[in-house]
Amino acid sequence: MTRVSGDWIKSPPAQRLCKVLERAGHKAFFVGGCVRNDLLGAPISDLDLSTDARPDRIIQIANDAGMRPVPTGIDHGTVTVIVAGEPFEVTTFRKDVETDGRRAVVAFSDHIEDDARRRDFTMNALYAASDGSVIDPLGGLADLKARRVRFIDDAEARIREDYLRTLRFFRFQAWYGDPSMGIDPEGLAACAQNLAGLETLSRERVGAEVTKLMAAPDPSLAVAAMARSGVLASVLPGADPKMLPVLIHLEGDFPPDPMRRLALLGGESVAERLRLSKRDQKRLQLLRSEVGTTTLPQELAYRHGTRVAQDVAILRAALFEHPIDPSVWAQITTGAQATFPVKPADLMPKLTGPALGERLGQLEAKWIASGFALSREDLLK
Repeated sequence: MTRVSGDWIKSPPAQRLCKVLERAGHKAFFVGGCVRNDLLGAPISDLDLSTDARPDRIIQIANDAGMRPVPTGIDHGTVTVIVAGEPFEVTTFRKDVETDGRRAVVAFSDHIEDDARRRDFTMNALYAASDGSVIDPLGGLADLKARRVRFIDDAEARIREDYLRTLRFFRFQAWYGDPSMGIDPEGLAACAQNLAGLETLSRERVGAEVTKLMAAPDPSLAVAAMARSGVLASVLPGADPKMLPVLIHLEGDFPPDPMRRLALLGGESVAERLRLSKRDQKRLQLLRSEVGTTTLPQELAYRHGTRVAQDVAILRAALFEHPIDPSVWAQITTGAQATFPVKPADLMPKLTGPALGERLGQLEAKWIASGFALSREDLLK
């Protein structure tokens, strides 16, 4: 019997919630990401439970036990139950009645098999009882052990239920798939056959998926498959994944950064198409503009900080396919620590207004060109 064994399932709040539901005569299983990631040894964030109890019954049981139920998605069967300050999403077993590629009409069910069949990938249709024993209604355990990302039953049918699953397919491949096995051909073909559905998705949903994909340790295989299937051109026209493997190699010990990788991919109106936050928009624009300049690493670090300077250095090396000069890191440190020695007061009252700003700019440029070596006295001579 396969079991999950992480501290999360042994925690008093998790055990208490399961026991409360079970004592009331209902089934209670942890499901999805927490089970999958436990078995993979990956970090676990959200704890989701499935049960045969209906939403109003979940609320009643939670209230009677002194827990706090919050009807966060009650129309779809989900109640968030707060236990000792910890939130658990508890959802009634469901089966799809009708779908349009974005939303689903669901009916409640008493059977775990119905609930499993409405999920996207076999590795996400794994359940765990409160004692840690894993329930595998659809054979997802074998796929998980093989790190094989595979749609449940008919791939095209799963995608047409929710077109975001096309992007999730590539994200899951990047995070959980075995690169040596390649990508499931049936799933890839289904993605290629349903490109039009991507146009129905909101930019926020697309942006969230693409950003998560680009945060994977090495998304290059998945992104290359996106390009082959036409998915990449659909969501990011003009993007070119050719140099992504080079960039990822050069990143070395630097943590994955979606904006750095998107800057290399290029494409048209990326920030708009992915509905990036203002912060990410600004960062992406800065990286894309600076990578093609001749601004020295130390000046980049002085003007924009260490992180931007490091990212531009990595991007330039990837684009030109050459190793990063180790001396670049020392230059960046020097620039990041530099402080311009001349203050506006040093030039006043002789200069004011635009003339003052122009002169400060001239002196700053001279100081940067000297490698930050000129002193205040040298500059004011």
